[in-house]
Formats: sequence, C-alpha cells, structure tokens
Amino acid sequence: MLPEQIKNFREMVTLKDGAYVLLRPINSEDEKHLLEFYSAVSNDDMHFFRHNVKDPTLIHSWCENLDYSKVLPILAFVKDHVVGSVSLHFFEGPKRHIGEVRLFLAKDFRKRGLGMKMIKALIDVSRKQGLSIMQAEVIAEQTKVVKAFEMLGFKSQATLDDYFLFPDGDSRDVVLMTLSLHAKTDEF
Repeated sequence: MLPEQIKNFREMVTLKDGAYVLLRPINSEDEKHLLEFYSAVSNDDMHFFRHNVKDPTLIHSWCENLDYSKVLPILAFVKDHVVGSVSLHFFEGPKRHIGEVRLFLAKDFRKRGLGMKMIKALIDVSRKQGLSIMQAEVIAEQTKVVKAFEMLGFKSQATLDDYFLFPDGDSRDVVLMTLSLHAKTDEF
C-alpha cells in the first residue's frame, strides 16, 4: 500500500452489540479528537503507555509529523469521537519485514469486539505493505488480551521477565507474540 492509499483507507465495522465504528488513519486535523480521547485516560491506564499521551505537545507533534512509512496510526470513531487507537510501527534494516502493533481502547469500548476488528484491519494493511511478521508485546497478567491475540492467530514466542517497567519502578513480565503473515507452503 502506498502512503496515498493508506491516507484514503476507510473501513466501517459493526461491533457485536450493533454499534458502527469508522476506522481511518490519523490526519493532521485530528489533534482536537486525540486530545479529547487521551484526556480521559485513567491514571491506571497511563502506566501502560510508552509516552505521556496527556501531553498536548506530544499529540501536536504526532499530528504535525505524520509519516506513514514509520508509524501507521489508525483511529476508531463513533460519530466524531475517538474510541480507540491502533498503530503499526515499522522497523528498518534486518527487522524491516516486521511491524509492531499497539492498541488502546476507551474504557466503554472494551470487551465489545472493537480491538479484534482493529487488529484484523491492521493485519490486512500489513499484508498489503508486504510485511512478513506482526509482533505484539502484551503484559503477561493480561491473560484475556493474550487470548484475544491468540484468537487472531498470534503465537506466544517468549515470556520476558520484568520486561515492562512502570513509572513507580514496579515491573511486569511481557509475552512477546508474533503472527506470520505468509502462509507456509510445503515444497521439496
């Protein structure tokens, strides 16, 4: 998929409870939507972010410095409110065939099937981008999230002890999960 195709990507999904959600990439005009979305993040959820998503300067830089060849961020909209964010992070060099997926959902959109639909959309985009592997890092104690990724075909490759360090210094184990994007064929 070329950046122009990515920019035009739109997918309407229906959740199991009948809610309609639009998936589309972040654009430079989404700053207000993102500020509203991330301002509602609880302190408990903030521990899991790699960046301070409540910092308006960070959100501004995300919107101003979009480069879909480095990170493809896709938002989930209900009407004009963001209810979820999934991103695909591209690597360079020997890991250029791998994309890392990160996901965050608004509290009232969890356990409704949105995360699965967002990751499925990202799997399709990843295949079109020519990636071979998608990877995800999941906190090991989030067993339902691990199971959800497994339902999408991801396999647990390793559990990394004390791999995620919270701001307070407490650590958690992380499950490294991967999904092969190419069907294996038997040849001889």
